[in-house]
Amino acid sequence: MEEFRRSYSRLCKESGSEPQEAVLQQLHQLPRGRLDLATQSLTVDTCRALGKLLQNQTLLTELVLSDCMLSEEGTTLLLQGLCANTVIRFLDLKGNNLRAAGAEALGKLLRQNQSIQSLTLEWNNLGTWEDAFATFCGGLAANSTLQQLDLRNNQISHKGAEELALALKGNAALQQLEQAMEHNQDRHTAFQETQTRTHLLSKEVQYLQEEKSKQFLDLMETIDKQREEMARSSQASAARVGQLQEALKERHSIINALKAKLQMTEAALALSEQKSQDLGELLATAEQERLSLSQREEKERRLEQQEAAERESKLLRDLSAANEKNLLLRNQVDELERKLKSQQEELFLTRQELTNTSAELKIRVVQAEERLDVEKRRARQNMEDSEKLRFKEVEHMTRHLEESERAMQERLQRLEALRLSLEEELSRVKAAALSERGQAEEELIKARNQARLEEQQHLAHLEEKLRLLAQARDEAQGTCIQQKQTVAEAQARASQLSLQVEGQRRRIEELQQELSNKDQEKVAEVTRVRVELQEQMGRLRAELTAQETLREKVAALERQLKVIASDHREALLDKESENASLREKLRLKEAEIARIRDEEAQRASFLQNAVLAYVQGSPLRSLSPPK
Repeated sequence: MEEFRRSYSRLCKESGSEPQEAVLQQLHQLPRGRLDLATQSLTVDTCRALGKLLQNQTLLTELVLSDCMLSEEGTTLLLQGLCANTVIRFLDLKGNNLRAAGAEALGKLLRQNQSIQSLTLEWNNLGTWEDAFATFCGGLAANSTLQQLDLRNNQISHKGAEELALALKGNAALQQLEQAMEHNQDRHTAFQETQTRTHLLSKEVQYLQEEKSKQFLDLMETIDKQREEMARSSQASAARVGQLQEALKERHSIINALKAKLQMTEAALALSEQKSQDLGELLATAEQERLSLSQREEKERRLEQQEAAERESKLLRDLSAANEKNLLLRNQVDELERKLKSQQEELFLTRQELTNTSAELKIRVVQAEERLDVEKRRARQNMEDSEKLRFKEVEHMTRHLEESERAMQERLQRLEALRLSLEEELSRVKAAALSERGQAEEELIKARNQARLEEQQHLAHLEEKLRLLAQARDEAQGTCIQQKQTVAEAQARASQLSLQVEGQRRRIEELQQELSNKDQEKVAEVTRVRVELQEQMGRLRAELTAQETLREKVAALERQLKVIASDHREALLDKESENASLREKLRLKEAEIARIRDEEAQRASFLQNAVLAYVQGSPLRSLSPPK
């Protein structure tokens, strides 16, 4: 039966309605082979679902639907499903106020169904509509399996009785209704026999009439009081239903307002996500600009190193030429003075060239510093713009903080994914920064090694030159005065070159310091971005907590609504059952009153007949003179 219960719930949900709790409870407590839904108010959707289930159902043999307040449409849907059923033997539809559509559906059921053996239709209105009752009688005449039929209190007219009599002529399987008719004939015979004995009960009848009249008046007063109480209870229940409906409307309005707030919070959350993406894009753009700036500085540094190497090579070539000239001085002492002048001119040109080169280097340093300042100002401007944008975002989030008091579970997953992606991006930025720092350190080490190598080579050349000069002094001591001047000038030039090397070294150290400063700035920027992301995550977590609180409040309100609705439904069901029981009692009382009236009238007529017969048969009548 659990499968029957699940199928009922599934069909109700497919039709867009909720399954009835009372029906589910009855299905859960269902005894084997019997489905009892008596006194349960069945809706049209429930009737539709039960009709579909009963078409192919093979476990139930008894179906009790008495006092279920079935509508015309619900009755038609149920009976349509029973037309194809082949296992149900007992069907009880007592007290459902079945009318024209119900009578026609019952006629169709009796024509098509070949399994129902007992059908209870007491306390309905099948006989009110004669055409529909004729259809029912036609189905009864065509049926060959029905054995018991209960048609009490169905407002059957004389024409309906004729149609029923014709149907019974064509039906050979029905037993219970024919036995009732034979029992009525026996009662009629007994009633005729009792008429002969009523003349002995005249006094008792008179006394009983008085007592019954008193009882009847008391009963009428009791019925009037009960009617007044029923009217008051119905008014109170109507007022209670109105109050519950107003409370339900208020709850619906509150839920709609909460839904609107939830939608607004989702929009604000989407806006914050978009802004976080924009910040990520700005961070990526700043990173690209930093990379391009470092690449440009690297290229400039390499160009400067190449120029320094070219100058060194040129100086080396000059030194080799000077060495050759010193060797030629051994044989060309006379030509030394002329060449000395030429060397002085070359030295002057070289000094001038060195001066120009140093000026160019200074200009390039100034230009590089200006570019660095420009880049710093640009980075500072970008930082200020990003700070202004962040400030605007903070103000915007502050303005919309009160409106965003709820959250959704799906947004939490997206935020977690966003946090993971940001952490991955932060780790990638760290790795890139570390790799760039390592590359810069490697390049710095290479530059230092190259400078040391160049210095060593230069020192070696100077030592070789000094050795050659010492040899020239030993060979030509007489002509060493001019050569000593040349050596002094060469030493001065070497000192200038050493000064240039020291300047290059200081420049490299300055570049290293600038790289370290940039690394520190980059680390500070990454730290600031991380702090901002953590603050945003904290705010988002707070918003999620607030949204969870709102969701819990909404769930509590929904539970309260469900409790109120269930209490209302139970109260209505109790009132309906109470009204049905009161109507049943009222019908019984009215039937009893009618029966008592008929019996009293019959007894009075019997007594009158008996008195008349007694008077007519008395000897006093024969002795009395004729009038």
